[in-house]
Amino acid sequence: MIAQMLLKSKEKSTYKEDSSGEKPIRSVAKALSWRVVGTLDTLVVSYILTGRISLAASIASVDFVTKLILYFFHERVWNVIKWGK
Repeated sequence: MIAQMLLKSKEKSTYKEDSSGEKPIRSVAKALSWRVVGTLDTLVVSYILTGRISLAASIASVDFVTKLILYFFHERVWNVIKWGK
């Protein structure tokens, strides 16, 4: 949304366009893409700390699933909140 606003320098958007919420599928796509980045980070940090790739992969796998679910619901809750829209 911010990128769209920056790219539309001369076009004015309406309040309705700016305040419309995201569809759940968009929240899922955002959650998945962010979790891939976050999981790679967790994998690297876990490997550095443990020195064992199998343990690091286990930690990263659990992290991926739990935080994917938490992020989805976090996005849906924030989509309902009118503040800042």
